Amino acid sequence: MDKLLSIVQTVNAYLSDYILIILLVGCGLFFTIATKFVQVRCFGEGMKKVFGNLSLKGGKQESGLSSFQALATAIAAQVGTGNIVGASGAILIGGPGAIFWMWIIAFLGMATIYAEAVLAQKTRITDENGNIHGGPVYYIREAFKGGFGKFLAGFFAVAITLALGFMGCMVQSNSIAESCNTAFGIEGWIVGLILAIISAFIFVGGVNRLASVTEKLVPIMAVLFLLGGLFVLAIRIEYIPETFGMIFKYAFTPSALIGGGIGYAIKTAISQGAKRGLFSNEAGMGSTPHAHAQANVEKPHDQGVVAIIGVFIDTFIVLTMTALVVISCLYAGENGLGNLDAAGYQAAIGEGIIVKTNAMQLAFGQAMGVIFGEKIGMTVGNIFVAVCLLFFAYSTVIGWNFFGKINVQYLFKNSKVAVVIYSIVSIAFIFLGTLLSNDLVWELTDFFNYLMVIPNVIALVPLYKIVVAASKSNKVSPLK
Repeated sequence: MDKLLSIVQTVNAYLSDYILIILLVGCGLFFTIATKFVQVRCFGEGMKKVFGNLSLKGGKQESGLSSFQALATAIAAQVGTGNIVGASGAILIGGPGAIFWMWIIAFLGMATIYAEAVLAQKTRITDENGNIHGGPVYYIREAFKGGFGKFLAGFFAVAITLALGFMGCMVQSNSIAESCNTAFGIEGWIVGLILAIISAFIFVGGVNRLASVTEKLVPIMAVLFLLGGLFVLAIRIEYIPETFGMIFKYAFTPSALIGGGIGYAIKTAISQGAKRGLFSNEAGMGSTPHAHAQANVEKPHDQGVVAIIGVFIDTFIVLTMTALVVISCLYAGENGLGNLDAAGYQAAIGEGIIVKTNAMQLAFGQAMGVIFGEKIGMTVGNIFVAVCLLFFAYSTVIGWNFFGKINVQYLFKNSKVAVVIYSIVSIAFIFLGTLLSNDLVWELTDFFNYLMVIPNVIALVPLYKIVVAASKSNKVSPLK
C-alpha cells in the first residue's frame, strides 16, 4: 500500500498542479466571458427558482425529477467529505490561503456548471420505457462525432464508474468510520456494515427513492451544520476579522506559514484550492450533470441557473463555514498555528496531532470547551461533527452511486444484470473503505476524478454556442 500510495501521489501531483488548474481555470474563464458572467447576471434568477417555491416533497415524477429534486441530488453529491475533511486538508497543506483559491475556482466553476447543466438538458434522451438518460457521455458524443467521440465517452464512463461508484464511496465511508470512531469509539467494520445495509435498500429503489431521500436530507443536514457553525463563530467572534485576514494574506504570501520559496508556496496553495475545490463543488468534473439532466424544466437555461446555486451553496456557504470554524479556532488567536513560523507550522502538522480527518472536530471541541469545559466540550464537538459528516458523506454516497449507475447503463446498453453487479460491487467498496488507509483512499479518488475532468472539459468548449444561446434567450435553441 505504501508503494502504491507513493506512485499515485506522484501522478496526482502533476495532474493537480498543472493539467487540472489549466483545465478548470481555463474552462471557467472561457464560459464566464462567453456568457457575459452568467453566474452574476442570473444569480438572482437562480435563487428565485430554488427558494421561490421550496418544498421538501416534490412527489414522484412520471419520468425524471423535479428541478429541486435534481438540485438536491446534485448537492447531495457535492456536499460531502470535501466540505469538511477536504477543506481541512487544504488548509493544513496549503495554509488558510487555499480557501481563497477555492473561492476563485468556485466562482469560475459556477459558469462551468451552468454549461454542464444546459448541455445535459439539451442532449438527454428518453428511452422506449420513458426513462431519461443524460450526462456528459451524451454531450461528449455530440461534441465529437465518430470514433473519437465514442472513445472519449467510453473513457469518461469508465472513469466516473471507478471514481464515484467505487473509489469515491470508499472516501465517504472511510471518513464516516474515522469520525465515528473518534466520537463514539465504534469499530470501522461495524460502521461499514451498517452503511452497506442502508445503501443496499436505497440503491435498489431507483431514482424516485433516491430523490425522496435527498430532497429531505440535504436541507436538514445543511441547516444543522450551519447552525452549529454559527454557534462556534459566535463564541470565536473576536477572531473573525483575523480569520478573514489570514485567508487573504496567505493566499499571496503562503511561504511565511507553509515554508518553501514564494513560487512553490503559492503553487501549493493554489493546487490545494483547485483540487479540493473540485472535490467539493464538482464543477467541471462531469458528475452533477447526470442529476440536472433528469430535471423536468421548460428550457435548459432554467436548470442551468439552478445548478449555479448548487455550487454557491456548496462552496460559499457550507465549505466557507468549515474554513471559518477551523481557522478561527486552530489558527487565529494566541494559541493558533498561524502564530508559528514556517518550520514550527510544519512540525506541528507533521506530528500528526492535527490531521484533515480530525481538524474540524478539534476546532468544534475547542470552541465548545469554552462553555462546557475542555473534556465535555471536546466530546460534544466530536459527536456533532461526526453526525454532520455522517449526513454529508452518506448523501454523497447516494448521489455518486446514481451517477455511476447511469454510466454503467450507457456502457452495457441498459443491462439489468450489469446494474445489479455494479450495485453489489459498490456496496462492497463502501464496506472496504472503512478498513483502508485514509491517505490511499483519497489519492485514488483524486486520480480518477482528474481523469473524469479531461474528457468532460474538452467536450464543453466545442459546444459553447449552445450554452451562450441558452444564456441569452428564453427560447430553446436548436441543437446543432
